[in-house]
Amino acid sequence: MYLFIFSALLIIFQYVNSKSIIDKYEKDIASYKTTMAEQEKTIATLEEQNFELNYFNIDRNDNALDYFITQGYNADKLIAAITEGLYNMNNYEGEEHPIVPFVSMTDSKLLINKIRILNHRWIVANFTDGQHWGEIFVTYEIDEENNLKYKLVEYFMYPKFD
Repeated sequence: MYLFIFSALLIIFQYVNSKSIIDKYEKDIASYKTTMAEQEKTIATLEEQNFELNYFNIDRNDNALDYFITQGYNADKLIAAITEGLYNMNNYEGEEHPIVPFVSMTDSKLLINKIRILNHRWIVANFTDGQHWGEIFVTYEIDEENNLKYKLVEYFMYPKFD
């Protein structure tokens, strides 16, 4: 009789213990599913924002890339050459930058920092001397001898607020 009562108590204890463990696991799974759904929504939102931010970018502009291809250029090499050509303008002598129409107001040179090639004709870039910042709008073309020609169209420097 004692063995039967002991066995019954042991079975009841095992059942209650297992039930609480299963309930805890189900609660954790529900919590993880909720977290995963929220994270998937966040990822979708970020992907949409990234797509919108990259809209004006030559890498996403099939018409501009097709223009280069129909002209007989390797688009990847040409984009690298365009970017490199602007960055190489940072290696200048004297005070005047070859394309930035401002002179540095500090002891350091004006340098182009970031370049965004918008399409097969337009570039936006920012520049700084370490304390003053500005942006330029540049057009470019490739002449008959396959040389890149840059032309400054618009520019501005942000006012410095102390």
